[in-house]
Amino acid sequence: MHVAVASHHRLPVKGYGGTERIVTALARGLVALGHRVTMLAPPGTAIPGTALVAFPLKAYKDPKFSLAQYVPRDADILHSHFPVATVPDGPPFLQTLYGNLRTGEPIPPHNVFLSANHAGRNGSKVFVYAGLDPSEFQFQSKKEDYDFWIGRLHQAKGYHWAIEGAQRTGRRLLLAGGWRPTLSRGIKYVGEVDGEKKAQLLANARCLWMPALWDEPFGLTNIEALFSGTPVLGTRRGALPEILTPEVGALCETLDEMVEASKTIDARDPARCRAHAERYFTHTVMAEEYVRFYNILLNTGSLPDGRATPYTTV
Repeated sequence: MHVAVASHHRLPVKGYGGTERIVTALARGLVALGHRVTMLAPPGTAIPGTALVAFPLKAYKDPKFSLAQYVPRDADILHSHFPVATVPDGPPFLQTLYGNLRTGEPIPPHNVFLSANHAGRNGSKVFVYAGLDPSEFQFQSKKEDYDFWIGRLHQAKGYHWAIEGAQRTGRRLLLAGGWRPTLSRGIKYVGEVDGEKKAQLLANARCLWMPALWDEPFGLTNIEALFSGTPVLGTRRGALPEILTPEVGALCETLDEMVEASKTIDARDPARCRAHAERYFTHTVMAEEYVRFYNILLNTGSLPDGRATPYTTV
C-alpha cells in the first residue's frame, strides 16, 4: 500500500514534540511493515525509508492551501496529522486529532482520535492508540533513588502535585520541562531533556509521576516510562486508565491517594512494565491498526471503531 502521510512539521523533530514523534513513529512503523510511505511535509524532513514531497510552511498557513496538489497520483491513502476542514480531492482521506476539541466545536471530517476516552468525550468510537519505537528507550531493572516528572510545566499537567507529593513523602524528585519553577530542597529541575538524556532519566527513575489534572487525549510520557521499565503514578483522567494497569502503575483520584500509592509504586516489576508497552503501544502495533483502518476505508468508504485495551471500561 502507498500511504501519503501529511505533517506541517519538519520531521524528525528536534526537542520533545509529542505529536511529531508519533507521526515519525507511524511512518517508521508503516515502512517496517513493508508499505510505501511518502511524506508531505516541510523541506528538511528525512525519515529513512520514506520519500518526501515538500511544501513550504508558509504554504500551509495560506487559507487557500490544499493538500491535493501535493499527493502522489498513485497514493492509496492520504493521512493528515494536522486539521483539514474540507476533505481534499484524491485518494481516500483520514486525519488524526491530537488535542481536545473546544465545547461545541465540530469533529473534523474523517477523524481519528487517540484513545477510547478521547473519542467517547466527542461522541465517537473511532480511535487508534499512539505508539513509539521501543528501541528509543533504555530498559533498566535496577532503579536509582529518585522520582521523575516530565512535561509542559502547566497546572493542568499537575507538576505541583508531584512537587507536593515529594515534599510530603520526603522523596527526591527530578522535574524536566520548559521553564524553571521555584523549588525547595530535595527537588531538582533538570531543564528540557530529550534523546539519550531523557532515556537515562526515565530508565533510572523509581517511578514517573503523571498527575494529570485534565483529560489527556493519550499521554505519551506514560508509555515512554513503561518502555523504560518504570512504573507510573497517575490520575484517573483521560486515557490513563486505558494505558495503566495495577501491574504497571497506580491510578488515583486525589493527591492524598497518590502520596499513599507512591510508598509501594516501586514494587512493580520493570520487565512487566516493558512487556505491557511492547504489547499495546509500539510503533508497529500503531501502524498495524492504522493499516486496518486504511483497508476498511478503501473497501467501505468509512472508518471502523477503534479496538480498546481489554481492561478499558469506557
